[in-house]
Amino acid sequence: MHLFQSALGLKDLERFYLEVRQTSEALGEPLSDADATVQSMPDASPAKWHLAHTTWFFEAMVLSRHLEGYKPFDEKFTFLFNSYYETMGARQPRPRRGMVTRPALDDIYAYRAYVDQAVARLLTSRPTRDAAELIELGCHHEQQHQELLLTDILHLFAQNPIRPSYRAPAPVSAETAALPALSFTDFEGGIVEIGHGGAGFAFDSEGPRHRVLTEPFRLADRLVTNAEWMEFIEDGGYTTPLLWLSEGWTKALAEGWSRPLYWETRDGQHWTMTLRGFQSLDPTTPVAHVSYFEADAFATWSGKRLPSEAEWEVAAQSLDVDGNFLDLNRLSPEPASPRKVGVQQMFGDVWEWTRSPFSPYPRFRAVAGAVGEYNGKFMSGQFVLRGGSCATPPGHVRASYRNFFPAHTRWQFAGLRLADDA
Repeated sequence: MHLFQSALGLKDLERFYLEVRQTSEALGEPLSDADATVQSMPDASPAKWHLAHTTWFFEAMVLSRHLEGYKPFDEKFTFLFNSYYETMGARQPRPRRGMVTRPALDDIYAYRAYVDQAVARLLTSRPTRDAAELIELGCHHEQQHQELLLTDILHLFAQNPIRPSYRAPAPVSAETAALPALSFTDFEGGIVEIGHGGAGFAFDSEGPRHRVLTEPFRLADRLVTNAEWMEFIEDGGYTTPLLWLSEGWTKALAEGWSRPLYWETRDGQHWTMTLRGFQSLDPTTPVAHVSYFEADAFATWSGKRLPSEAEWEVAAQSLDVDGNFLDLNRLSPEPASPRKVGVQQMFGDVWEWTRSPFSPYPRFRAVAGAVGEYNGKFMSGQFVLRGGSCATPPGHVRASYRNFFPAHTRWQFAGLRLADDA
């Protein structure tokens, strides 16, 4: 049984591997050893761990099984940099990854170089289809960790009282024209197909492609903005329990939520922490760093709702996967274009919460072995997000892509788009 129907030849796979690995190291370049070692909370991981874990994946899943005579770089790394693969043995507990002050960051880069050389040897030796598919999977896995590296560094730097910048705090281009009020596009509904099908990479949770029934619905033409979120705050959005799911209200009270993560008010002005440092809040950009609970409360306050993931995919299937991704180096959401007509911002800017729980599609079966732990074991207690963000590598997402996080998650670039019944 193969993981997916790969569309990459060996030369393309080699180029893809090198591009992904170089991108990760470029993302790590601005960081000191201390920056890369500290863990700001249990849900986040040190940058050094991300750089090592993605390398461990190639070593443990590919090289140890498919490259004859391969010797691990360091046997201790199997314990230090396994994430959650029970079948791969014991590991450093996730909340204590920041305790791994050694190996140093330079040692991690040496580890990456060692594994890269071994993967290059494997790719020139006409690897089996299974090995090639695992390498491709590892590349997409590393792209996920590239985004996590950035969101985790943002959370870390936000805890620092001097508010350091990951990238230079140079101004970024923005729309100057005022955004029109939200408008909605109607969709007929009916029996439609969603999910990945055919050739090309997709994670196992994106399939099988299957039929679903959607009732007629309406989808907002753009994402919810900071200005609209401010109206929600000023109208008592965080102090009105009837707007909230019970679990969300309990969480909001316990954590003291009164605004999106990273927002602050100083001398009557609104500010937010970004990867480019502490910046004045732009009212026209999409709101980010809100949980599912907050997104759902906002939708209720608006008299609307969040879309289902099927509705979102129906609207996105015919669109080009084009948007504000990592390659633009903006590293923050950008405003919608006031000149565009119809649905926009479906890809990039912020991940969009849907009302759909992350659960298996009909006929889904996890693959055998350790790789089967990749997604299937998490299909409980989480909600699906769609579309990618400003920290997502280009080419990583597609209309069928299913991201997922617990409902209380706030440190990711997560926002929302409103939906309604037609």
